[in-house]
Amino acid sequence: MSLIIVDTGVANLSSVKFAFDRLGVSAIISDDADVISKATRIILPGVGAAPFAMKAINTKGLTPVLRSLTQPVMGICLGMQLIFESLEEGGTQTQGLGLVPGKISALDTKGQPSPHMGWNTLTKTNDDPLLEGINDNDYAYFVHSFAAPVSDITLASSEYGSKFSAIVRHKNVYGCQFHPERSSIVGAKILENFLKVPA
Repeated sequence: MSLIIVDTGVANLSSVKFAFDRLGVSAIISDDADVISKATRIILPGVGAAPFAMKAINTKGLTPVLRSLTQPVMGICLGMQLIFESLEEGGTQTQGLGLVPGKISALDTKGQPSPHMGWNTLTKTNDDPLLEGINDNDYAYFVHSFAAPVSDITLASSEYGSKFSAIVRHKNVYGCQFHPERSSIVGAKILENFLKVPA
């Protein structure tokens, strides 16, 4: 198995790589389209602002290959948001990768501080191999101001003022709004499960 962490230019790549190192799996960080296309598993990380992230991905010429992937893909944090069709941020709308249907919008915190930062619980909404060994009320670590609504592609939700998608799946593409690499045993289990999901 070859595991690629996509070098989007807007992510803390080392922390994700170290998380797989702890699982005994060697991940390769790459922005080479040919290397990415031939991998058996792909991680799309990201932090920061969506417009800047998509500009960086487009500048690197990675959009076509990311849109063509048929093997298991997982977006993490901003990386999850980028897999959607569009992202509203800063009064503008950014075209995402369109790997999953839907739109990312500002999280309605109902007056609570934004960003949503810290540990929060997961509530499973659909069964999936990615959630093997994961239970309702397990904790994950979040840092975000934008989110996907709960929909039929939601595998697990969380709530901060309002409910939002914490984990999604559409065909071969998964997304985790939280940081599994910073979510202790729960996050490690999700990453381990991702390595085993059917291709």
